[in-house]
Amino acid sequence: MVSSPTKPTMKERILETADRLFYLQGIRAVGVDTIAAEIGISKRTLYNHFPSKDELIKAYLARRFRQVPASEKPPAEQILGTFDSLERRFASKGFRGCPFVNAVTELGAEDQAVRKMAIAFKESRRVWFRDLLQQLDVADADGIATQLQMLVDGAIATDLVRNDPSAARAAKATARLLLENAGVSVHEPAKPGKAAKKRASAPSPRSAAITREGG
Repeated sequence: MVSSPTKPTMKERILETADRLFYLQGIRAVGVDTIAAEIGISKRTLYNHFPSKDELIKAYLARRFRQVPASEKPPAEQILGTFDSLERRFASKGFRGCPFVNAVTELGAEDQAVRKMAIAFKESRRVWFRDLLQQLDVADADGIATQLQMLVDGAIATDLVRNDPSAARAAKATARLLLENAGVSVHEPAKPGKAAKKRASAPSPRSAAITREGG
């Protein structure tokens, strides 16, 4: 017998609703009255779970603070794949930029709690790039990681202004140049239709799509 999905708790429902409304409409534009009305509860019930709007905002950002999933793909493929993922997100109807940048923009840098969470999130992404670059034996892994994170942020800003998902492709091309200039040989994974031909003609195929020059 298949068990039915667990019903979300009231706290989870409040947070899920706040997440959707804060992201799509803006933190300042959405009050606790709107969130409570959307769920069909009283403000008192909402405040029983989140004593203030500030607490709800912090919970919303904490919910958005997700680590990059582990992957078995080669490091450089993971790095460039970040920009493929961005392009897919840009093309979705609900994309409205980085929630952490949006929060700092709306609430101002003087909101130290939000600013600290935003800095921590951006740094976690930069460190993710750095760790992959270190696996590739890149000399200035720390500096190039910063540049890659700036490409991500720049692509997001460009898409928001121009509504053009191809901004991610331009950022990916620049990221590829950064890797190549650092001594990383970058090759796109073979497409399924071409893979069979390559296997038939190549006496010793390489399984890795992206390799480091010199070994």
